[in-house]
Amino acid sequence: MGTTIDQDGPARSNCTTPDGLGIATYDFGGDGPDLLLVHATGFCAGVLAPLARHLAGDYHCWGLDLRAHGRSESPGNGDFAWSGFAVDVLTAIDHLGLDRPLGFGHSCGGASLLLAEESRPDTFRSMYCFEPVVFSGPPMGALANPLSDGARRRRESFPSATDAFLNFSSKPPFGDLDPDALQAYVDCGFELVPDEEGGDGETIRLLCRREDEAEVYAHGTSHDAFAHLNEIGCHVWLTCGERTDALGVSFLNEDAGQLRSSTVEILPGIGHFGPLQRPDQVATSITGAFRLLDGTPAP
Repeated sequence: MGTTIDQDGPARSNCTTPDGLGIATYDFGGDGPDLLLVHATGFCAGVLAPLARHLAGDYHCWGLDLRAHGRSESPGNGDFAWSGFAVDVLTAIDHLGLDRPLGFGHSCGGASLLLAEESRPDTFRSMYCFEPVVFSGPPMGALANPLSDGARRRRESFPSATDAFLNFSSKPPFGDLDPDALQAYVDCGFELVPDEEGGDGETIRLLCRREDEAEVYAHGTSHDAFAHLNEIGCHVWLTCGERTDALGVSFLNEDAGQLRSSTVEILPGIGHFGPLQRPDQVATSITGAFRLLDGTPAP
């Protein structure tokens, strides 16, 4: 996997999925019920550390790097079916010893939670999914799409972490992220490698390689989570950003129509990357949602 460049991140441990992939899991700490945080495509658990800090007074937060992301291994057989992400989530839960935790998932992470619950009912007490990639229609297979094309054009390496941070902060969508979330992306989402030009120094390179990210996007329409939403017994909170350019309220309403128990919420002033743009705002929404479901009064 190479040498990672983060220094003081959350406590990490490793586990192995039934299909033989090493998955990295993280303990973000905090007090209260267990809450598993699952990141979006192309990111890693570390970017959710700012969100976890805002939740630490109410929940004990945990995370994982989905396969092909962060410090987790990539499937050597090239199988990027999203059912594998459900396997990663369930493997992490078993490894961490979590008993019916709460779940938070962003985009692909939200789909991963829903697929995991469909695969093993009663895994979660309830879930909060921010723009989960789940929509109606039959599985379409791995088709080319603009997100895959964009991932293949992504710059993978930089001379230093400082260079990477400055590059990302100068353009959307990364430039819209909370500075701590962007710094976490640079610190946790890259590894040190020998200088690609053959020099004596080192450069940094994305842990989620662009070809892997492209394949993840290509398989985003090939899972059947939507068809099985009615099998989920726990309450699911479905949320999107008011300014999203991705999976907005019409998609959430479709999902809600299939679920047995759900709530749809639109958060003002943020887009698809809301949990990384305004982790404080999203944390407040998460806490309010779970308190309402538990019948716990707000402080």
